[in-house]
Amino acid sequence: QVQLVVSGGGLVQAGGSLRLSCAASGNRFSINVMGWFLQAPGKQRELVAAIIGGGRTNYADSVKGRFTISGDNAKRTVYLQMNSLKPEDTAVYYCAADTSNYFDSRPNMYDYWGQGTQVTVSS
Repeated sequence: QVQLVVSGGGLVQAGGSLRLSCAASGNRFSINVMGWFLQAPGKQRELVAAIIGGGRTNYADSVKGRFTISGDNAKRTVYLQMNSLKPEDTAVYYCAADTSNYFDSRPNMYDYWGQGTQVTVSS
């Protein structure tokens, strides 16, 4: 089993920055892909960014150039640096991980989930 613990999030003004962290524990070396999803009220959970152990990354078009996903492979910790935040980025953000070795935008393809953290961007 793998446990994911999320930290970061909060309230920020538009144009500001936040950094989210997600640390894996337990059988963390079984994990190959880690990602961040967001879920806005009344909407489905959607992929924001993902990273595979070798360092390859994938981003949603809406965050390209503003968000950066990075990871410490040895610690199985992943970060999401969010810059130039917009009010439409407001959502609950979730960390997810899986043992697969490919990108997938479907939430049900990820076996492990951390607790959500609220990100609120005020205008």
